[in-house]
Amino acid sequence: MAFEIERKFLVNTALCELPSKGKFLSQAYLSVDPLPTVRIRISGEQAFLTIKGPSDTISRPEFEYEIPVGEASELMKLAIAGPVEKTRYEIEYGGKCWEIDVFSGKNSGLVLAEIELESADETFCKPVWLLDEVSGDKRYYNSYLARHPYQNW
Repeated sequence: MAFEIERKFLVNTALCELPSKGKFLSQAYLSVDPLPTVRIRISGEQAFLTIKGPSDTISRPEFEYEIPVGEASELMKLAIAGPVEKTRYEIEYGGKCWEIDVFSGKNSGLVLAEIELESADETFCKPVWLLDEVSGDKRYYNSYLARHPYQNW
């Protein structure tokens, strides 16, 4: 079984210099409650179906499969809410890849950083542009943002 172990933080955008290129992601959810979460994501010429199990704050089972973009577009029409849109940037820091998500659309104004870890107790260097950790806060899950956009908080 595949597991995702990640930690998520708010970002101080005044201190974080983003790379010039990012990739736009549009994702929608077919199921969020009861579990599992089932997501469709389109990024350029690639699309993925992702199934995630319950979370224990920073880790959970995750299965991801590449699917044809045309099928992903059709599946997105079945989503329980509008898409979550964001541009993802990657920054290498302390030997790790940080993914910085700059949300747009109804979640505009939200910027999150994620780091994937090998184990739940792995230590890592924290960049100066990190703010509060929100790993266990379900409001910052993309599946929550699809139904409760950041601009409505």
